[in-house]
Parts: sequence; C-alpha cells; structure tokens
Amino acid sequence: MSVAIRPGSTELSTQDSGKPPGRVRRRRRRSDGPAAAAFLAPTLGGFAVFTAFPIVASVLVAFTVWPLAGSPTFAGVDNFVQLLTKDPAFIKTVINTLIFVVAYVPLNLALSLAIAAWISPRVKGANVYRVLLFIPVVTPMVANAAVWQIMLIPNGLIDSVWQQLFGVSAPNFLGSTQTAMLSVVIMSLWQGFGYNLLIFSSALQAVPESLLDSAAIDGAGPIRRYFSIKLPLMSPSIFFGATMTLITSFQVFAQPFILTNGGPSSSTTTMVMYLYRSGFQFFNLGYASAIGVLLFVMILIITGLVFLAQKRWVHYD
Repeated sequence: MSVAIRPGSTELSTQDSGKPPGRVRRRRRRSDGPAAAAFLAPTLGGFAVFTAFPIVASVLVAFTVWPLAGSPTFAGVDNFVQLLTKDPAFIKTVINTLIFVVAYVPLNLALSLAIAAWISPRVKGANVYRVLLFIPVVTPMVANAAVWQIMLIPNGLIDSVWQQLFGVSAPNFLGSTQTAMLSVVIMSLWQGFGYNLLIFSSALQAVPESLLDSAAIDGAGPIRRYFSIKLPLMSPSIFFGATMTLITSFQVFAQPFILTNGGPSSSTTTMVMYLYRSGFQFFNLGYASAIGVLLFVMILIITGLVFLAQKRWVHYD
C-alpha cells in the first residue's frame, strides 16, 4: 500500500499497488457468482420443471396423435385444423369462455372499485370488512362451488326462501340455458373480487391527502375528486388487477365443472373443461394439448392488446 499527495492538493490518495482495482472487482464478481447461483437454483429449478418443461412438452404433443395407452404419432397440424374447422363443440366452448370473460372481468373490477371506495380508512371496522370479503379468495374453489350448488339446486336454500317469499318455486338457475352461465359468473364474482378489493384499497390509501384537500378547497366534490384524482392515481393498480383477472378468467374450470358440469346443453362448457375432457375422458393427449396451445395464444394476444392500450389511460407519474 502506498500513500501519495496529489500535486496542487492536500488530499491523500491511497492505492493498492499490488492489486489493480479492475482485477479486484472481477475477483469479487466471480466470488459472488456461486452464491447467487445457489440462491437462484431452487426458483429456477422449480420454474424449469413445473412451468417451462410442461409448456414445451405440451406444444410438442399438440402436433401428435397420442392415445393415453399408446405411443404418439406425428400428425402435423391436423389437431389444429380439426379444432378450428371441423369441431363445432370446440367453437362453442370458445364462445362460452368469451361470454364468461366479457361478463366477469368488468363486473369484478367495478365491484372491487366500488367497495374499495366505500371501505375507506375513515369507515369504522374497515380492516374487518376487508378480511371478511377476502376470505372466499383463500377458501378452496371446490368447496365454494359445492356450497353454491347446494344453494342453487331445486329444493335448495334459495328455492326454499323463494317459495316463502313468492309462493312458487324458484327458477332452475343451474338447469336453464338462460341462467346457468349467469349463475357461474355470480359465484365466480363472489369468489374472486376480494383479491382486487385489497389491491384497490391499498392504492386508495396511497393517494396523497394533500391533493384531495387542494381539490376540495377549489370546490371539487367527492365524485369529482374520485374520478379526477383517485382513479388516475390508481390506474397502475387497476391495470394490474384487470390483467390478472383477464388471464385467470380465460382459465375458468372449477366453477362450471362443479356447478353445472358444463351443462345444460354445453352452455357452460369452457375451453379448459373441453381440454380436460379431451385429455382425461377421451384420452387424446395430442388433441388436449392443441386446445391448450390455442388457449395460450388467445391469452397472449389479448394480454398484448391490453398492454398496448394501457399507454392511453395508465398514469405512472
């Protein structure tokens, strides 16, 4: 180690004459590499085994005809041609899935925003309300759907209350093509809106009170402050909630499977249900994988469009 005084300066400078700074930094980086790899290994290993490998395998299987008890046979794009041009049942499931998405996503976001605005920090017991409304999210989906099925079936809880109020039996909510999908949407809404509720509640609490006070002094009422200040500042959280809700709604399975088993007349059969039946009831793994690939492409395209559109209404400043 040498100590030197720079010309024209009273400051002391130290320099390790035996180890150039560049070489020391490179050695430190190399020494940090194994530790970083050790910390990343569990996550990357789990991602590779449980996510990356199944995705790649399903894409490869989609180009084969593979009965569960036999060997795969390469079929090219025959599975995709069959699905898109010769399988009206699949087209029906696509329509059903889109109906569910179009109904569920806006209702979920609107209800979450409305209740988040109502359960503000100024409301007594706000945290208790948040916990109670979030409980269905962490409750097993199968259990929730089974409870709703007991409530909605003929001679169930809702039917009994309906008869006492109106003197007649309630409509067959799960057995009618006009109300079956609506029942699935309502049950899913009850199950899932608590997730966005917590996100939007946190975003509301992060809005600076100084902005709201300034707007109130300028004469802005509660509604004007909500739409002109709170919503724009919440837009990143709304965008995140909308994206996650959109992705999960395309993958809806347990609700229609438990409530209606896809009926009546396949009016609630979704793409994931059709995938499940193709793979595990008809044992056509290649066909089921092709459905999964098409579903993945649909989600990817629609999510990409959402990301492009967010530039117009999401404010990060």
